[in-house]
Amino acid sequence: MTSTVPAPSTRTAEGSALQAVLLDMDGTLVDTEGFWWDAEVEVFADLGHRLDPTWKHIVVGGPMTRSAGYLIEATGADITLPELTVLLNDRFEQRITRGVPLMPGAARLLAELAAHRVPTALVSASHRRIIDRIVTSLGPSHFHLTVAGDEVERTKPHPDPYLLAAARLGAEPARCAVIEDTATGVAAAEAAGCRVVAVPSVAPIAPASGRVVVGSLEEVDLAFLSTLITGMH
Repeated sequence: MTSTVPAPSTRTAEGSALQAVLLDMDGTLVDTEGFWWDAEVEVFADLGHRLDPTWKHIVVGGPMTRSAGYLIEATGADITLPELTVLLNDRFEQRITRGVPLMPGAARLLAELAAHRVPTALVSASHRRIIDRIVTSLGPSHFHLTVAGDEVERTKPHPDPYLLAAARLGAEPARCAVIEDTATGVAAAEAAGCRVVAVPSVAPIAPASGRVVVGSLEEVDLAFLSTLITGMH
């Protein structure tokens, strides 16, 4: 990815500009949260265990270590976390080779951000091998950089991934708009001090101070994101 980040054309007053847009991947830009669950169900079936559908809301949106660790504990499966991580990534990767559906409004939003030269980063808890495959569907040119879950010491819900992305883009976290679909991702972005747009995919997310909840990316455009920053008090 390029290290030259052009200045966004979203300044309305000195110090009130949107400096960068940071986007989650699974469930936010691509409709893959169900893919992850299906992969988990299949892998555990191979291990002789049936997953309870209610667990989906618990494991969605989290880092692989948390989700996989929870499922090992819940099922009592005789497998280590590193072994399970490999199996899950392999099974998920098999699924996305057949194509990745984009969320409604994702392609338009990415195109608009690129057209206005807004510094944009993809920030995901997924591993690098998965991100690189999915970015080919999203268009690598839409992102100045990507941050993977296995490239930071602490991934979501910790703020580290978003702090790293903002720093690499030369942006202040408070001038970054983050788009997330899960409570885990929202917690990470808010802990980093970013303004958040939540687009819930599996479990509901309540509105809160500094956070806006919308029904889909079709409700989000550059003007909307800019207002989120300029409306800070």
